[in-house]
Amino acid sequence: MSFEDAVELASRDERFMATVYAMNTLLIHKGVYTQKEFEVLFLEWMRKENRRKSAPARAGAAAGR
Repeated sequence: MSFEDAVELASRDERFMATVYAMNTLLIHKGVYTQKEFEVLFLEWMRKENRRKSAPARAGAAAGR
């Protein structure tokens, strides 16, 4: 299978996930960052997102008191 064939077969989400996988793998193998550094930054982003997503729920609950 060629790269072009793979791009045509993949959904938009699959293309995005494959791109992230390829870029992170390459950056780790090239020594730009380590797996541990990636995991730390991934968790940091997830925590920020969870706080952002739960902030409207907390604000709505506080307003209902």
